[in-house]
Amino acid sequence: MRTGPADPITLEVIHNALRSIADETFLALMRSAYSGNIKERRDHSTAIIDPGGRLIAQAAQSLPIHLSGLIGLIGALRAKHPLDTIAPGDLFIANDPYAGGGSHLPDINTAAPVFIDGRLICFVCTIAHHSDIGGARPGSMASGLTEIYQEGIRIPVVKLFERGRLLQDVFDLILLNMRMKEERLGDFRAQFAASRLGLRRFEELAASYGADALILAFDDILAATARRMRLAISEIPDGTYGFQDLLDGDGLAAHDIPIAVRIDVTGDRMLLDFAGSGPQVPGNINLVLNGLHSTVAFALKCLLDPEAPNNHGLMLPIEVVAPEGSVVAASYPAAVAHRVMTAMRVVDVILGAFAQVLPHRVTAAANGSNTAAMFYGRHPASGREFVYFETLGGGGGARHQKPGKDGVQAYLTNTSNLPVEAIEAEYPLLIERYALVEGSGGAGLHRGGLGIRREVRPLGDGAMFSGAGERFVHRPWGLDGGGAGAAGRFLLRDDDGTERRLPDKPDLMPVRSDQVLIIETPGGGGFGNPDAVGG
Repeated sequence: MRTGPADPITLEVIHNALRSIADETFLALMRSAYSGNIKERRDHSTAIIDPGGRLIAQAAQSLPIHLSGLIGLIGALRAKHPLDTIAPGDLFIANDPYAGGGSHLPDINTAAPVFIDGRLICFVCTIAHHSDIGGARPGSMASGLTEIYQEGIRIPVVKLFERGRLLQDVFDLILLNMRMKEERLGDFRAQFAASRLGLRRFEELAASYGADALILAFDDILAATARRMRLAISEIPDGTYGFQDLLDGDGLAAHDIPIAVRIDVTGDRMLLDFAGSGPQVPGNINLVLNGLHSTVAFALKCLLDPEAPNNHGLMLPIEVVAPEGSVVAASYPAAVAHRVMTAMRVVDVILGAFAQVLPHRVTAAANGSNTAAMFYGRHPASGREFVYFETLGGGGGARHQKPGKDGVQAYLTNTSNLPVEAIEAEYPLLIERYALVEGSGGAGLHRGGLGIRREVRPLGDGAMFSGAGERFVHRPWGLDGGGAGAAGRFLLRDDDGTERRLPDKPDLMPVRSDQVLIIETPGGGGFGNPDAVGG
């Protein structure tokens, strides 16, 4: 058993073993979950985080936007529970952006401590988007909500298991404030089971290498990633780069909301300053600061070193500042359910800032929307409640050497589009059409990716719909002469053929069985002058 620093080969073996543990827990959570949002869409993530709150390894299929909640939970945990009071068998839970390190309430985070020879080595962490966590609207993601209290149950860092024993009163209180208890219970149990699997796998790894060697390996893994990022930054010419873009609006009173960044590159370090971004807004598209950090980490990894491991080392050479109370660093009690809409635009402005200096790495703007659709009602046959929630992909931005991808989740979300069969088997909904939107990609030497069209008919009356879209007004921009991608839209069509356009962020509204709700997601921007095609 090793007790000293690992040689490079052993270090790589340990690093891959850690990533394998994260990957296996991810799959275990997915395969044992109850809701389609997790078992089909894979709206969950898993990670290993050390007691200092440093991300050591993240599952390959994890969502970049989840990074903030996973790390934030450990920071909030450390502030509330001294590490020497934590025991084997404990498990902590949180979701609140302001008291629990989260980024929005549906993402419920868990952390299970790993002890080796009596020493706290790390935490096995999970995060899963629960399809309803209570609040003023079914699905907890409706547009029109104006403060965090309306969005669902707020969970600070609380101990849910103590030395292996479930604290049933705490769990009962949480479940009582959520709709569809059976589904919530099934997803929670999947998180607990994945955590236990991660603990077992880590104990097996420690039996081979010992606690000391693993702790030293953590430091070496992060240092290696930081070196890669510093090298990549040093290859960018020193200077200041900036860009500004606009969000369509918050669904209430705010429109044309600016997102701005100034990036200063000096040697092997980088500063990103989001001064000039708009103030936080009444609607629920605000992003909290830890979500901004996750977004920056994703964008810079894509641009500078796509093969770099996802860990704390990515951000060591990077500083991020943003005005407190802005839409990218919102303050309590701002509503945040659709915070990913703003995060998408943050990625766009970082790409736009680097477009001139890194033209072969930057893509044109992708669909940038994470278009959300939610149906709520009761099944006409059984009378049971249902919540169908999905975020649909759209067009990817074109690149200097190839077109954008069609119908994909761009940037931070990495979830799957729900298969038609899964929707119709689980919900009283009929998918009358599921297709790509022809011509929605921006024109160019390389065209932008195509958006998605989904037409949904409820099979009974009483169904309610809510949605949220972005790039429904301000279209995804092209690069180097490429055209903008098509805007997205929501439509409602009656069986007599009457069709009307809905707002880009419609609040809860009825949809009858003689109506079809149509969702069209934005296309991606094109790259290069389209007149050069065939030239």
